[in-house]
Amino acid sequence: MSTIQRAYKVELDLNNKQITACKKHAGAARWTYNWGLQRKQDAYRTTGKSPTAMDLHKELNALKQTEVPWMYDVSKCAPQEALRNLDRAFDRFFDRVRRKKAGTYRGKLGYPQRKRRKKCLGGFRLTGRIVVFPDAIRLPRLGRLRLKEHGYLDTADVNDVKVLSATVREQAGHWYVSVQVEQERTVPKNTGPVVGVDLGVKRLATMSDGTIEENPRYLKRRLKKIKRLHKAVTRKVKGSQNRKKAARRLGAQYRTVANQRANTLQQFTSRLTKTKSVVVIEDLNVAGMLRNHHLAQAIGDVGFGEFRRQLEYKARWYGCRVIVAEQWFKSSKTCSCCGWVDEDLTLADRTFICRNPEPPGCGLVMDRDLNAAKNLEQLAASSADSQNACGGGSAGSGRWAAVKLPSTKQEPNT
Repeated sequence: MSTIQRAYKVELDLNNKQITACKKHAGAARWTYNWGLQRKQDAYRTTGKSPTAMDLHKELNALKQTEVPWMYDVSKCAPQEALRNLDRAFDRFFDRVRRKKAGTYRGKLGYPQRKRRKKCLGGFRLTGRIVVFPDAIRLPRLGRLRLKEHGYLDTADVNDVKVLSATVREQAGHWYVSVQVEQERTVPKNTGPVVGVDLGVKRLATMSDGTIEENPRYLKRRLKKIKRLHKAVTRKVKGSQNRKKAARRLGAQYRTVANQRANTLQQFTSRLTKTKSVVVIEDLNVAGMLRNHHLAQAIGDVGFGEFRRQLEYKARWYGCRVIVAEQWFKSSKTCSCCGWVDEDLTLADRTFICRNPEPPGCGLVMDRDLNAAKNLEQLAASSADSQNACGGGSAGSGRWAAVKLPSTKQEPNT
């Protein structure tokens, strides 16, 4: 039995009055975030120190009586949580700076930027008295809001579930609420087999047992229509109602693609973690792969980063161990039978042929992705004593470091 935090997301069924109230809360959170960002920058230039979220909240309470009286129309939690989000954004930024200097981070630093309404309405987080019903949810200042899916958030009668917060967000004209809860969960004993998973673009995943998960390519299916809708938006006058309608139609298409991709990844990762005891994957440099403009769109349509994120937190729920091989491990170029490395193998070669001139040369002929998956499966034996991903040592932090394996080739059956 362990305590975990998870979120339940469901779409809201709002009337016009409730939509207006949600827009006010989202606007207040966005304004507060931008105001806090400016105050932090100004204070650092003059004093060399940056105010905390608590300091900024005290200043904001004083401004409510004079400059921003409209802030009284929304819950105090919306601006307060926005300032806390700003603090977390700076904490992550400085953490990336430290890791960049140490050479352990290779992405962008991501300095906090201003939030703009023209990009999206955004969202807001509420805490305090939150009551969940089978068909509705009651939030501070917003009252009882209907849900489009009944029974999914029914946690009112469960004693071991504690509601922490609720985040309301708009996406392409649809409003969603994500309820973060803390609950007790019993980790089952997973006795499934070990499997290596090789992710790809042509196929979503090839597993070492021969199973293939096809890539649906949802974006490619709708790309022609999306391009036409992009043209329709650019041909409308800026600021006109017709342009806003065209933008909403375009956003609806992107929303459909995102939901379809998320649904596929959710089902696939759940099936993996429930049926496999150990899953071995590669540490892919997705940011570097996206720099290839010939493959960037296809790679983004797969969702490698989202796959790994879902796999890691679900492994903790279902007693599965996730092992991450080092980025430079030559899973595709190494023969899974004798260990010979084909340095001349290119991305265009879809079949691996072992040409090892020295014994024990095996002459293996196998699909490139299947050979890589089998090499990943063999790495599980070398990490038998490593910490389980669902172990208690790192569960308290909410995330855990996946097992890193060396890039040296491990001989089979050793």
